Amino acid sequence: MDVLAAGALLVAEPPMADPNFKRSVILLCEHTDEGSFGLVLNKPSPMQLSEVSGLKLPEGLQLGVGGPVQPDTLHFLHPFGEEIEGALKVAEDIWWGGDLESLLEGVESQRLDARQARFFLGYSGWGAEQLRDEIDEGGWIVLSATDSLVFAEGDDELWREILRRLGGEYALLSTFPDNPRMN
Repeated sequence: MDVLAAGALLVAEPPMADPNFKRSVILLCEHTDEGSFGLVLNKPSPMQLSEVSGLKLPEGLQLGVGGPVQPDTLHFLHPFGEEIEGALKVAEDIWWGGDLESLLEGVESQRLDARQARFFLGYSGWGAEQLRDEIDEGGWIVLSATDSLVFAEGDDELWREILRRLGGEYALLSTFPDNPRMN
């Protein structure tokens, strides 16, 4: 897939040097002529969701770093569809945001399981044509998102697993240490 649209996965090419995106897997939630919005799926935050919000949600929910833009904003992905008022469909069984109160009410009434959602601080954003330019320069591999990848454990192993699935030289590169000098 080399179609930039909601539901695309951006996988950082192995030589990506930008520390914000090195070994990142990003779900593109929105792509228009004005720009793009995505969430990094594999950069866990050192903080717990309960530390940054007063939300009444189960303890221990993973919090990810969605990107370097507006790191004080909370975003979430979920499989709950239109049960969350205002949620936007990103791909099959993957929805972005919506009314947080709808989520909280669903969790409180036990209709929804908050452990199925992913929460992020900040987001990744690109201006018009900026992302296309980065792809053309070899910075990103573009794939179709699946719910099993989007809702997988968000750490460095996700990036490695995707490269292994691509096979060939990517499979080999997936085994390289983050910093070869430390090997």
